[in-house]
Amino acid sequence: MRRPPPRRRKRITERGRRALDRAAFLAIALLAAAAGCRRTALPVLGSVPGFSLTERSGRTVTADDLAGHVWIADFVFTRCPDFCPVLTSRMSRLQARIAGGTDPIRLVSVSVDPAHDTPEILRDYATRAKAGPDWLFLTGTPGDIAALLRGGFKVAWADDGPPASPITHSDRFVLVDRERRIRGYYHGTEEADVERLARDAIALRDGAA
Repeated sequence: MRRPPPRRRKRITERGRRALDRAAFLAIALLAAAAGCRRTALPVLGSVPGFSLTERSGRTVTADDLAGHVWIADFVFTRCPDFCPVLTSRMSRLQARIAGGTDPIRLVSVSVDPAHDTPEILRDYATRAKAGPDWLFLTGTPGDIAALLRGGFKVAWADDGPPASPITHSDRFVLVDRERRIRGYYHGTEEADVERLARDAIALRDGAA
């Protein structure tokens, strides 16, 4: 069998090496880009101030009780005629979605109707929602609720609307880290946004965000 000329063999080798170099460079670039995406941190959007509210169990819950934990807050009231049932249903599904780990992610539902939502009423509401022990339902004085929602979470709340709809409030879910810093706002009525929240919360809990 005739051997190919040396020059011909050298050209094929150089072409192959260059192709391999290009492929390796592309693979490294893609890996670096992927690693960079994984390292992208959630923004810090504010801080939750100190508070002292009453849980459905009757015990007092303060901001310090939640420090050191990742948690998700939402804002509902038990006689809500429109989107609160959707928010609570989504929160219930979140409860199962984020379960696990040695430090469970807490869920915190704050009543925006504190004049009506006593701990006893919230307890019945939580039972219907199949809330576990890591899902808190909080109420307090109107002044405490206003300060926390408007001044702390920076979400809308008004209880002086028309009689047909006396309470206006936000549909946002709020993700809070272990240092009580707000790391994201999510539309609680939008399933895709709630799924994104679940991923972000798990990443935050696991130190990947």
